Amino acid sequence: MTFERMPEGYGALPADLKQRMRAAQVRADLAVNRELVLLYWQIGREILARQAQEGWGAKVITPLLARYQQELPQELRAVLPQCGAVGDGVK
Repeated sequence: MTFERMPEGYGALPADLKQRMRAAQVRADLAVNRELVLLYWQIGREILARQAQEGWGAKVITPLLARYQQELPQELRAVLPQCGAVGDGVK
C-alpha cells in the first residue's frame, strides 16, 4: 500500500506513539518488579517470624523449595536463579 501524500502533522505521530508505548512498557515493568520485590520481602518476613515465634529451623526451607520447584518452577527460578536443584546452596 502506497500513500501519495500524508496529512499535515503525521510525520511526528509514529515516533511519538512508539515513545509513549515504550514509556508505558517501562512503567508496567517497574510496577511488576515493585510488586514482586514486595511479595518476596513479605515471604522472607513470614518465614523469619515463624522461625522466631514457632521455633522453625532452617530445615523448613528445603521442603518449601522442593514443593514450589514442582508447583511453580518458573517463578522459583526467577526468585532463586542460583538454585539449580532443590537444596543446592541451601542449608
